[in-house]
Amino acid sequence: MKIAFATQDRQHVDAHFGWAKSIVIYNVTPGGYEFVEAFDFGGKLEEDGDEDKLAPKLEAVKDCAILYVAAIGGSGAARVVALKIHPIKVPQPEPIEEILARLLGVLKGTPPPWLRKALAKDGERTYDFEDDEVSHG
Repeated sequence: MKIAFATQDRQHVDAHFGWAKSIVIYNVTPGGYEFVEAFDFGGKLEEDGDEDKLAPKLEAVKDCAILYVAAIGGSGAARVVALKIHPIKVPQPEPIEEILARLLGVLKGTPPPWLRKALAKDGERTYDFEDDEVSHG
């Protein structure tokens, strides 16, 4: 399953989703995790009411099951949840590697229901490329 992290330095979860300089994506399986890709965002990122700045970020995380952020606005959270992505707020900056290691431990044990749902979503995506929620109309 793919996990996204909103980050300013590519090492820590330390960014508001809308203002993040980067979003890094890792693939996590019960056997381990690997870096997939990083998306960098330029331009004006501070809070300005411009909802369209979220569009490239939503595009970057659309295949992810979980999104870790320092903060996320109400409309951003609603749009993330609409993509069936589980947003998780990290109260203070935390190393991405520590979060990945913790997540790995949870996967090897008994994942909570929301995480099982995220894993199930990931399984659907593996088999179901054509029906990937394309809106017709």
